[in-house]
Amino acid sequence: MPDSLRGFVVIVLLMCGLLSGTVNAGEVKVAVTADFVAPMERIAALFSKQTGHIVKQTQGPSEKLYAQIKKGASFDVLLSADEEIPRRLMREDMAVGGSRFVYAIGRLVLWSAQPDLVDDKGKVLNTATFVKLAMANPRYSPYGTAAKETLTELTMWNAMQRRVDKRDDVVEAYRLAVTERAELAFIALSQVMHDGKISAGSWWIVPETMHEPIRQSAVLLSGAQDVQAAKDFLDFMKSDKARAVMRGYGYTLP
Repeated sequence: MPDSLRGFVVIVLLMCGLLSGTVNAGEVKVAVTADFVAPMERIAALFSKQTGHIVKQTQGPSEKLYAQIKKGASFDVLLSADEEIPRRLMREDMAVGGSRFVYAIGRLVLWSAQPDLVDDKGKVLNTATFVKLAMANPRYSPYGTAAKETLTELTMWNAMQRRVDKRDDVVEAYRLAVTERAELAFIALSQVMHDGKISAGSWWIVPETMHEPIRQSAVLLSGAQDVQAAKDFLDFMKSDKARAVMRGYGYTLP
């Protein structure tokens, strides 16, 4: 075959491959809880690089994402901070049976922007060195529930009510703490840990024995528009690459 013809054939084959990749590329719309936004960005980038699929995420408290799905929001996948909401969606035929799995176990941390305020046992909670403690509302957030359970375990929940500031999610609780409008905040460890390290402030990583496990679950939604791309994404969430990202943000893995 002449060199000119061989070159033409190669170009045609390359173009066919590129076009095929474009045709097969899909879009995954992921509803994700606030604690998982940062790791989600890294995971989405790795997933897109590997598959060509585009990921679009919408964040919010678990209960509010559930309400949006009930009203017909066009999500393909839910990454919830709990197990109950994905189970509820399956019971209501709004999620695909058998698609739910626990992708990570969340960790709760008591954090302050002040470098020397929080000790490594959380004894600061017994002192008068703070006025306000921010946390997510237990009605909307599993992290809020875990914070309430921790304070209850410490027999502080009732006594702490005048100082507790409940917010819709851990993002709002963190915002109060990072701007020092609250000296302390119960938030997700993933909000302050990156690549296995906490680089600012002071903190107490709450022992997992002090509250029920924060078993964060993923599920494929019945209204998914690009089912194959959504399934590819859920498979990727179980991969070593995705699990390494989650570990770096402080999650333990099932």
